[in-house]
Amino acid sequence: MSDQESYIQSLFAERIGGDRFGKDTTIYKFEKIKRAKRAALDANPGKELFDMGVGEPDEMAFPEVIKALQIEAEKPENRGYTDNGIDEFKKAAIEYMENVFGVKGLDASKHVNHTIGAKPGLALTPLVFINPGDVTIMTAPGYPVMGTHTEYLGGETVNLKLEESNNFLPDLKSIDADTRKRAKILCLNYPNNPTGAKATLDFFKEVVEFAKDNEIIVLQDAAYAALVYDGKPLSFLSVPGAMEVGAEMHSLSKSYNMTGWRIGFIVGNELVVKGFANMKDNIDSGQFAAIQKAAAYCLRHPEITEKIGNKYKRRLSKLVETLNSVGFQASMPGGTFFLYVKAPKGIKGGRTFESGEDFSQYMITEHLISTVPWDNVGNFVRFSATFAANGEEEENRIMAEIKNRLSKQTFEF
Repeated sequence: MSDQESYIQSLFAERIGGDRFGKDTTIYKFEKIKRAKRAALDANPGKELFDMGVGEPDEMAFPEVIKALQIEAEKPENRGYTDNGIDEFKKAAIEYMENVFGVKGLDASKHVNHTIGAKPGLALTPLVFINPGDVTIMTAPGYPVMGTHTEYLGGETVNLKLEESNNFLPDLKSIDADTRKRAKILCLNYPNNPTGAKATLDFFKEVVEFAKDNEIIVLQDAAYAALVYDGKPLSFLSVPGAMEVGAEMHSLSKSYNMTGWRIGFIVGNELVVKGFANMKDNIDSGQFAAIQKAAAYCLRHPEITEKIGNKYKRRLSKLVETLNSVGFQASMPGGTFFLYVKAPKGIKGGRTFESGEDFSQYMITEHLISTVPWDNVGNFVRFSATFAANGEEEENRIMAEIKNRLSKQTFEF
């Protein structure tokens, strides 16, 4: 190693490993999945691999949305920085919250701000509130971004287990007094990735009471809020008192097939949004106005999400039927495009599976079916309904082939 490389190695921040950065030989689960997929394809040339692990839409944004972007991208007035967002998008977000979720009384000048996708929004929020020693309460399993950035700032993450016995809702009563005292943020995510569970109105009421009693900010990650399969979409902000304690982070990635467009919004408590906007203004210069205007078109056409949701509901129903036909105990999720199922303990007369990851690797290696393991609370795997398939006939063919591959052994649970 050269002298220059040596001194640079010593200057990395401790939050990403310090002088050990790049030397960690741990292979994380998503990298293991990638490697296993490559190896399975190499070992089975010509055999089709079904990727049930991908967590993003398999189709482009609708043609009318792409056309809206094209029209707006050609207008010279849209060329510049947008900083904390354009009024048209903010007003559309307010209309969307009322039309889809029934949340009334929001002010576009106070209660909403655009984000360059929900992930940066979740990453930025701890910068607004977390000091060294403060706590962010997260759910596990879950999307870890806010917890990661809390720890970058010298804060602490406390995880609440999502148990199947409690319908994958956290037990707020299990939080000890010291954690409640030091906590600044309670981060929720419903409908939940990876479990697909929906929150109930009663649970959100409990959250509001908990937040007020303990003076904690609630940040509800609502990336999948409009993708529900039993009943109407539910916003945390529709609960009385929620506007006093927190905000929601919405995304157009999943509900409008706009993953790569990077557009979403934070909505809720005026002070939370104001603090967020202040911090964001020192980090980025806003998303391209043409994208915001195309997104505004989407927010005014929630029927697009209904069409997308109908496709995922159809696929999830087929997947549940297929898995149950070979011994699984799968059931339709309340929302998202994920199916979260217990991993089998083994194969009758054959090998055992010590974890969800063990089973997931087996599925890729032996059957060329890719899933994502989740072993935080029990041994589970996550299937996604965003697998590549052009129409219902193709979906049926894929389900039949999956059933054929998995029927060759008997799983034990």
